Amino acid sequence: MDERHYELRILPLFEEKLQEAADYIAFHLRNPIAAENFIDAVEAAVYERLKAPEAFEPYRSKKDRKHIYYAIPVKNYLVFYVVIGNVMEVRTLVYSRRYLPDII
Repeated sequence: MDERHYELRILPLFEEKLQEAADYIAFHLRNPIAAENFIDAVEAAVYERLKAPEAFEPYRSKKDRKHIYYAIPVKNYLVFYVVIGNVMEVRTLVYSRRYLPDII
């Protein structure tokens, strides 16, 4: 079996949203250890998914998209990414209790 290898690309929007979530946990909830653990969990989930990013069910968006969106659940958040050729592009992070059709 020919195993496909994927490159990882992380968009600035994702980095910004991850930092916002970590800051909220660290400062608003006053739990910096949980914030660090959250970042570690997101990173681990992304690298685990990088092994086979297209092997999961696509996220069903109501919006027309050039590329299919996929979601990775991590704690109370969803990491959204697309696959473009051999690149897994991580696009954004969204709190899972938000109304997702307005966002994704």
